[in-house]
Parts: sequence; structure tokens; C-alpha cells
Amino acid sequence: PSPRSCLPHGANEEALRYEIEELKRKDLALDQEIAQLLTEGYSLEELEKHISLLHEYNDIKDAGQMLLGKLAVIRGVTTKQLYPEYDLELSD
Repeated sequence: PSPRSCLPHGANEEALRYEIEELKRKDLALDQEIAQLLTEGYSLEELEKHISLLHEYNDIKDAGQMLLGKLAVIRGVTTKQLYPEYDLELSD
């Protein structure tokens, strides 16, 4: 069972209401950010392309991190110790 299922029924509903309101606030903030970018001259297609490229970048970075982690386990070192060997910055 999820932690919410252990809550009294009223508390569970209140938590859901709060979560819904929080999502609505985030949605509004994103709409405002998109509107701002559009007024700055960005096109919706360009923004969608950037988002797609960011997803692709994150997927590739995740795969690289996973491989680095497996290599660290095999060598018995930390991932951080492998960074200099591959000319990686800790911020990478």
C-alpha cells in the first residue's frame, strides 16, 4: 500500500487536492514561460525541437552514467574516480 492509503480518508482527499492545486500552479507557470518565449521570437516548433533534443541528451547521458557506474563496480572504484580518466568534469 502507498503511504497515502494509510492516511484517514479526509487527509487523503486533502493531500490529493493539494497535489492537484500544485500541478495547476506548475501548469500555469509553464504556460507563462512558453508565452514569454513566444514573445521573444521563438516558434512553438523550435521549442518542441529543443525539448526533444534535451530528452535525447538526457537519455544518452543516463546511458553513459549507467556504463560509468558499471565500470566503476568492475574496477572497485567510485564513479567520481573515473571522471579524470575520461576527461569528464563533475558537472558533466
